[in-house]
Amino acid sequence: MTNDQRDITNPADLHDPTPFGYSHAVSAPGQLVFIGGQYASDADGAPVPGDFAAQVDLAFDRLRSALAGAGLGYGHVVRLGTFVVDHDLDKLAVLGKALHARFGDRLPAQTLSGVASLALPGMLFEVDAVAIRP
Repeated sequence: MTNDQRDITNPADLHDPTPFGYSHAVSAPGQLVFIGGQYASDADGAPVPGDFAAQVDLAFDRLRSALAGAGLGYGHVVRLGTFVVDHDLDKLAVLGKALHARFGDRLPAQTLSGVASLALPGMLFEVDAVAIRP
């Protein structure tokens, strides 16, 4: 589902953020929905082993499920917070590809934080989101 009420702004006096997988600013009317951190988890919440790319894909699957539970989809997301253990440029490329696969050229605003560790051993990636209910 696409929410055409989002106003994505990438000002000319700032660098083009889209190759990196985000937009500088997203404005939207409506009711905000905050999605807590999603990660590569099994049905019990234990981290699923796997390489970084596999964990990113599964975390975004979990995000999609959390959004669907609120009656929303990726098109309603206006902001992401991403957390990457031992961040480097190779991981940024993996994340950018995953973001474009899910959001196309309508990328939400995003802040990426490189961290030493996450909540549970084995977690390599986590994503949270703010979405709007039209």
